[in-house]
Amino acid sequence: MDEIKQKLLSKSRQTAEDRWGKLLCFTCLGLIIVLIVAILYFIINKGIATFTLDHLSLIQFLTGKQWNPGHHQVGALPMILTSFLVTVLAACLATPFAIGVAIFMTEYAPKKGTQALRAVTELLVGIPSVVYGYIGLVVIVPLVRRTIGGTGFGILAGTVVLFVMILPTVISLTADSLKEVPIDYRQAALSLGATKWQAIYKIVLRAALPGILTAVIFGMTRAFGEALAVQMVIGNAVLMPRGLGSPTATLTSQLTSQMGNTVLGTVSNNALWSLALVLLVMSLAFNLLIRLITRKGAIKK
Repeated sequence: MDEIKQKLLSKSRQTAEDRWGKLLCFTCLGLIIVLIVAILYFIINKGIATFTLDHLSLIQFLTGKQWNPGHHQVGALPMILTSFLVTVLAACLATPFAIGVAIFMTEYAPKKGTQALRAVTELLVGIPSVVYGYIGLVVIVPLVRRTIGGTGFGILAGTVVLFVMILPTVISLTADSLKEVPIDYRQAALSLGATKWQAIYKIVLRAALPGILTAVIFGMTRAFGEALAVQMVIGNAVLMPRGLGSPTATLTSQLTSQMGNTVLGTVSNNALWSLALVLLVMSLAFNLLIRLITRKGAIKK
């Protein structure tokens, strides 16, 4: 009896493994939290140095149009505005195509057709950014030059490259959102006399709207943070955009092209870190917007 009691009260091997598993999970979680906090602290600390150490104006930084940190001119408005323009234009181009392809994949295509389209989509996702940028440099820039004149570098070339880059992401997430709509919705609409297209347009798309909006914002997040491909076709001139064909610069293109040419601790270097801080804030804003949309969609369901 005592032997049985001792065996029941003693720690088993499975209990020890469970403890080690929990310890490993919490350790990994703690490391991730420490890493995120460290990254946030580092970028924020470096980003505010322009205003705390160099004593430059935040209002001038956000609204100024002249970028020459060596002469204490750190107007980031052209880069902020260009970043938003290419992001919004690329999303506006990608959304109709993505919804159309997603509808075809989920509602009309046979199983093999859907699998083939998914394979192509995954292939596009895996192509490196430099390849997209090189194709844009060789194909898109000369085409824009022949079509609207100018050098070919600018917002239009950047928009087209970003459109192709974010399209697979928006297609995949949109297709997943459409597939999540219950089949009962479609059957109910068809039983009431609606055509298949009416059921898709009036019922399925509206039910999947939160997921579609989330897909679009995910695509915008990637477009806003894209650096190398945009840098190769945007022109990298810190000027206010005056047209689709005018060379300009985005936040990411300026960071990637100039960070290696500055000395740590100088005004020029601190100003670039301030641009990185703007990128961080916008990324957090996009993520917050995604969470809000997702939560509203869950509440409606």
